[in-house]
Amino acid sequence: MNAGLSVAKLLLEADALQTAIHNSANFCSIATDVNGVIQIFNVGAERMLGYSAAEVLNHVTPAGLADPQEDVERAAALSLEAGVQIQPGFEALVFKASRGIEDSYDMTFIRKDGSRLPVSMSVSALRDAGQNIIGYLLMGTDNTARKQAEREQALLDQRLREQQLALQDTNVELEAARALAEKANLAKSEFLSAMSHELRTPLNAVLGFAQLLASDKPPPTTSQQRSLDQILKGGWYLLQLINEILDLAMIESGKVTMSQESMGLAEVLKDCQTLITPQAEKRGIRLFFAAMSEPYYVHADRTRVKQVMINLLSNAIKYNRRGGMVIVECARAEGARVRVSVTDTGAGLNAEQVEQLFQPFNRLGQEEGAEEGTGIGLVVTRQLTELMGGAIGVFSEVGVGTTFWIELAASSEPVLEIPASDLAPAAAVGAGAPLKTLLYIEDNPANLSLVEQLVLRRSDLKLLTAIDGYAGIELARTYQPDVILMDINLPGISGFGCLKILHDDAATAHIPVLALSANAMARDVEKGVEAGFFQYLTKPINVTQFMCALDEALAFAAVHGSPQTSTEETAS
Repeated sequence: MNAGLSVAKLLLEADALQTAIHNSANFCSIATDVNGVIQIFNVGAERMLGYSAAEVLNHVTPAGLADPQEDVERAAALSLEAGVQIQPGFEALVFKASRGIEDSYDMTFIRKDGSRLPVSMSVSALRDAGQNIIGYLLMGTDNTARKQAEREQALLDQRLREQQLALQDTNVELEAARALAEKANLAKSEFLSAMSHELRTPLNAVLGFAQLLASDKPPPTTSQQRSLDQILKGGWYLLQLINEILDLAMIESGKVTMSQESMGLAEVLKDCQTLITPQAEKRGIRLFFAAMSEPYYVHADRTRVKQVMINLLSNAIKYNRRGGMVIVECARAEGARVRVSVTDTGAGLNAEQVEQLFQPFNRLGQEEGAEEGTGIGLVVTRQLTELMGGAIGVFSEVGVGTTFWIELAASSEPVLEIPASDLAPAAAVGAGAPLKTLLYIEDNPANLSLVEQLVLRRSDLKLLTAIDGYAGIELARTYQPDVILMDINLPGISGFGCLKILHDDAATAHIPVLALSANAMARDVEKGVEAGFFQYLTKPINVTQFMCALDEALAFAAVHGSPQTSTEETAS
């Protein structure tokens, strides 16, 4: 009795399951006889395909409702897979199921209204008690949302591929543009270097001989002195213009090197005060460097900070009123910064002039004024400040004056190590003491003449000259000069080539070699120092610096002595 109840329960459950599937609007359930003719067409199939059960039962196969092109493609794929010829139609729909293989695939039905319905279909064979196939069951779910998502994903993938290809093309174009820009920058740098050399070479003669004439004995007459002053004023102004143009070009091409470290502002401002005081006194301007409430240290390039401050101070003096004042102050600023302000008591600037301050070659209407200027200094000052991670600003009041300020990152006090100098102090030249020998290798007669006249003013030197590198090397080997002064652009062999030969020869390796060249860009100087020149001097000659460099080289030579002494020191 219990067994009968269990069977009855199972039958009821099976009937309930069948009723649930048949009445489900979310599943397409289609059952066929063994020949594929539809025998069951549930509510879900009616909803999805738009046909009523009465329209399809005992009339069509599921293949008759499917996309015919997909049917042909499925039959071809199955034929290739199974190695037998399979005809399109119902056979292709149930081929695997008829062989006892569970089958599921995506297919497309054509609705009654002609629209397409993508479905995910699962097909299985219906068997009797003897395992004979009596029909087939096709269960499907609406695949529209997934297919739409797949189409959208495919579209996105396609767009992504197109964008990647476009990006690759753009990258190629950018790389080509970058290479072109680098080539242009290199050409620009080479041009500027050549231009600098070509301008500095004649300037060297102009300024050098003008300085000689100005300091000649007997001194020039008053009218001659006025003419010399004009020559020197114009020459130094032209040199300033060349330097500022080169500075600006180097900054814009990214070639400026920075050596940033913790540094004290007090020392730099003291140096600036020393350098700028003669200019202020000449114009009757009072300089006031306010006492610091505490030591201020910043993380910056010492040389560039001095360059920035000298430019701001020079402008404050130049555009001040007669008898005016320049005030320099330091203070803490927001964001762990230190602000240095330079205030003048000049005419001040209006709002329009302030907006145009940092434009290259814009002198704000001062072109016809008495004060000379290039209109580049403030541009270089701002770019140098920003390269050090700082900021620059200005506020001005017409009739009152102008304040320029820079802010730099605050830093802690640096730990300084002072290396011991290996140079002995230069000894005074006694009566009857032998003269030191300077060998100058230069192919330009004007430069040779200038240095010759400078050497004549020294009681401790005699001069040897050579007009090319190879002749200079032979003179160095033969006469063993105490110091060698050498141009870089020499005929036959460059100054760098000469230097290497001299250093590689034990007979001349001990001689300090000074470079004197019109190649005056920062990278030229760095290259010269790295190559081993004792000092790298640039044209036009600054007489004071030139004489100091000679003194240092002679002191070095006095300590390091002859090649025999050098060899003995090396051996020991």
